[in-house]
Amino acid sequence: MNPWLLAVIIAVVVIAVVIKRMIGEPVNARDLFATPVILTGIGVLSLAKMPDLTGTDLTWVITGAALGAALGAFRGATVQLVDKGGVLWQRYTGRTFLTVIGTLAVTAGFSVLAVKMGMHENARPLQLSIGVSFLGESLMVGRRGLASGIPFAPARTRRIHDVSRLRQ
Repeated sequence: MNPWLLAVIIAVVVIAVVIKRMIGEPVNARDLFATPVILTGIGVLSLAKMPDLTGTDLTWVITGAALGAALGAFRGATVQLVDKGGVLWQRYTGRTFLTVIGTLAVTAGFSVLAVKMGMHENARPLQLSIGVSFLGESLMVGRRGLASGIPFAPARTRRIHDVSRLRQ
């Protein structure tokens, strides 16, 4: 797939997730984990396709992924969780956005250090970085949600109409 098209798709998905969470949305496991798992998977596949990957690259990628997940969990600790209509809802707060700014600075500093220490610049796919960060956030929100005792929202289901009734 064209790298620019993939970047645009990822940007649209990330923006959509952030907007939904700014407004507030019910928390259900599928929505909480689908985007981070998909982005992480795309990042891992991109990494696997890189021809000149070295042990140094892998060390920095794994360390960066752990850092990204930890920073995502830190961000997840700032997400507001409330009971709305008997189910758990989440909403980003001002503190969440301050945390985003701080974590972007830390991640940028880490990336500069990794490259100065021998990591290839293209050895850390953006999808992987975003995916593990959202995964860390989702794990924290999920843990906090379970600890709250408020039930998660049921997954939205697609309505499949019974066409056999239309023929009668």
